[in-house]
Amino acid sequence: MTQVCVISIYVPDMQKALGFYTGVLGFEVNKEYGSKIVTLVHGELPIVLEEMENAVFNRVSSGVVLTLKTDDIHQSLEVLKEHDVELIIGEPADCPPGKYISFRDPFGNVWEYLQFG
Repeated sequence: MTQVCVISIYVPDMQKALGFYTGVLGFEVNKEYGSKIVTLVHGELPIVLEEMENAVFNRVSSGVVLTLKTDDIHQSLEVLKEHDVELIIGEPADCPPGKYISFRDPFGNVWEYLQFG
């Protein structure tokens, strides 16, 4: 059986990434593997931030969108606005399982918050 076992996010600046993922999204650092690789607490599916100095980053999505569950989409939206996060869908929109908003991390990766309803 094939299944996703880890989500890796390549970033050009680890300190900026940690500021966003811990300070804005509320993840906690699980373990640091030197200054270039950090795992974040995220249930059973770990998120790994890896600094890639030579990687090319642009504002075009890879086609993969990561979605975070929220119990209060309006509060999640306010936190993003307080941190001047780039919003793609900046007002809760209806979708089959509930409501969602969409935003970018500082490196252009697309994320969503989903409130089941």
